[in-house]
Amino acid sequence: MPILVLASLALQILCAIHVARSGRPLYWIWLLLIGSYLAVIVYVLVAVLPDLRNDPRSRKVTKQVLNTLDPERQRRHIRQRLELADTADNRRTLAEECIRQGDYRNAAELYQSILKGMYATEPLFMLGLAQAQAGCLDYAAARATLDALIKANPDFRSSDGHLLYARCLEELGEHDAALQEYEVLARSYPGEQARFRFASLLRKRARMDEARHVFNDMLRRAQLAPRYYRRKEHEWLDAAKRELSSLEAG
Repeated sequence: MPILVLASLALQILCAIHVARSGRPLYWIWLLLIGSYLAVIVYVLVAVLPDLRNDPRSRKVTKQVLNTLDPERQRRHIRQRLELADTADNRRTLAEECIRQGDYRNAAELYQSILKGMYATEPLFMLGLAQAQAGCLDYAAARATLDALIKANPDFRSSDGHLLYARCLEELGEHDAALQEYEVLARSYPGEQARFRFASLLRKRARMDEARHVFNDMLRRAQLAPRYYRRKEHEWLDAAKRELSSLEAG
């Protein structure tokens, strides 16, 4: 069978599956069978592409592909917005993009530039600065920023900020204080990173049985969690499995 015929048949079948799954009128299937390539092109233009534009998952995948092909694309777009309107929000957006790209030094400079006047103690900006400082491996500065954040905003709560504070304590060698923070986070943080870091520090402190218990608890919880949660947390769950294997081997 000629390759063009096979390709046409495959495209017709894929479009027919889309018709059935999207609940569109079944006459589309007959048009696809009769019209071959022309019908496929028409169907893609009037049905598939609009669905992709309106599907959050498709938009996310498209954005990821574009960012992979052109990592600076989003940053250029934000810079253009900043040139048109030099606002604190646009600077924050650019700082967040710098952090996403691992450009922590520029992110820190941007946050410092907006932590002035009415925004001098804005908690989200201060947290962003602390994240950028930690990215630069300046954990002492990050801790100081977080201390200032809580002093200025005693009612502010952030799981990510709490985790960052515990990490700063660990990196600064204050292991007992870090363990106390991780222990609280192990019960409250919405994900597995805090539990993994808690268990890893327990192991570093030669508290092997406790570390093993936390790693095992992570995996037991994951078995009971929805599949999407296991996908989202796979990095930490896989790391926990490796740590457990290492503990057993040792």
